[in-house]
Amino acid sequence: MDVQRGVEGLRGARAGLEGSVGFVPTMGALHEGHFHLMRRARDECDRLVVSIFVNPKQFGPGEDLEAYPRDEAADLAACESLGADLVFLPPVEEMYPEDFATRIEVGGPALGLEGAHRPGHFDGVATVCARLFGLVRPDRAYFGWKDMQQFCVLRRLVADLALPLVLVPCEIVREPDGLALSSRNRYLSPADRKRAPGLHAALQAARRAFLAGERRGAVLLETARRALPETFEPAYFALRREADFTEPKDPVGEGVRILAAARLGRTRLLDNLPLVPAEDRGGFPPGEDGKGPR
Repeated sequence: MDVQRGVEGLRGARAGLEGSVGFVPTMGALHEGHFHLMRRARDECDRLVVSIFVNPKQFGPGEDLEAYPRDEAADLAACESLGADLVFLPPVEEMYPEDFATRIEVGGPALGLEGAHRPGHFDGVATVCARLFGLVRPDRAYFGWKDMQQFCVLRRLVADLALPLVLVPCEIVREPDGLALSSRNRYLSPADRKRAPGLHAALQAARRAFLAGERRGAVLLETARRALPETFEPAYFALRREADFTEPKDPVGEGVRILAAARLGRTRLLDNLPLVPAEDRGGFPPGEDGKGPR
């Protein structure tokens, strides 16, 4: 496994990779959710490239940039065990040199929800991903559905700028009790960790209502709100189409996810569910059952 920390070293290493390249961009603190993306990229492409970079441009004032979990040694060991060919692990000055003067401003799916709660966040995500896509030049880049809005923003970016790669969404990987895997789960206290699956349970309540025949969006959202335990401080519940992140009109149909963000103690949790489980839509695409490839 080749580890590069500088842009020029990355370019040289990338030039030596033959065949198709799958790319998994991360901010480190790797967990099974990242590993699922890496396994799928490894299965579908000839080469696997992983980036590890905590991007300061996507953190707002008062957010957890300095406290964001970092474990370089464990992350590199995981990348090697999963067959990564190349890992890009740059310092900030390599990603954003002193004369760096460009910032991408995104609209469309970036508006509202996380975009409203974290102004400038998706501009920072789009900027760093556009730079990484240009440096790595992957054929396919893999992202999880957990950050649904982020994925839809990046899919729009790739389409609008005609970037020569395919973005591949992979289903959310969960703990046995339903909690969606996230690097920020490390912030949960032991007591809050026991409570954390309540957010997933609230989304499941809305799904059950949908599968029982409820097609009114407002009722589905209220069902989730009522099911959320009082220990959570909800930021929002929302319904969005997978295809374009637009809000569905009644009657709500397939291809829609219910999303939520809520604070539990000092930890802000995100989660979402498709209203129609993948297995009820003709089966999971390969590797999208949240359990990795078989």
